[in-house]
Amino acid sequence: MARAMFEYTKTILDKVSFDATLFCKEVKKAISRLLPHEIEELKIWIEALTEQNPELNQCLIYLNP
Repeated sequence: MARAMFEYTKTILDKVSFDATLFCKEVKKAISRLLPHEIEELKIWIEALTEQNPELNQCLIYLNP
């Protein structure tokens, strides 16, 4: 079940990546729902996504301890 939530989160984030504000809001929600190791995976995935969409870099602040 948890893995399904991780995949669902990535799908949602990919769909809202056109808007940095909405993307950040969804990142905050994801952090509250995912397991710690999934958050680390999400961070790696978002870093790769920000190479294509640099405006999303501001959301990485929510993923750093």
